[in-house]
Amino acid sequence: MTDLLLRSRHATPGIPPGPFSDDELRAWFRDVCFKSRDIWVATDGGALRAMMVLNADWLEQLFVDPEYLHRGHGSRLLAHAQSIRDELLLWCFQANTPARAFYEAHGFRAGDQPSSDNEEQAASIKYRWTRG
Repeated sequence: MTDLLLRSRHATPGIPPGPFSDDELRAWFRDVCFKSRDIWVATDGGALRAMMVLNADWLEQLFVDPEYLHRGHGSRLLAHAQSIRDELLLWCFQANTPARAFYEAHGFRAGDQPSSDNEEQAASIKYRWTRG
């Protein structure tokens, strides 16, 4: 999962470099995500193509392997999250226009002013989706 996240981040314009090393990210998945988050994956022929991490109503991670974009993997994972939650919240980098368009197409609405109060210190927009 960490490798997929790193490939996606490096291949997506608008995502700034992360402040953590690859090993620190692997430890975060192992010690935090797998123990205290809800995780779903999309596979194709047994190979990991996309992953999603939920922490209560927060969509913390949704990444698709860059070679498998626009094949519905992210949409299926997001539809699953929307089927099991009444509200979803997330932060999206302001410069990541493809992701912003994706979330808006799936019913998310942008909040007020962007914030740079994140680990990357990059402008991010808070999005919210509610059922109905």
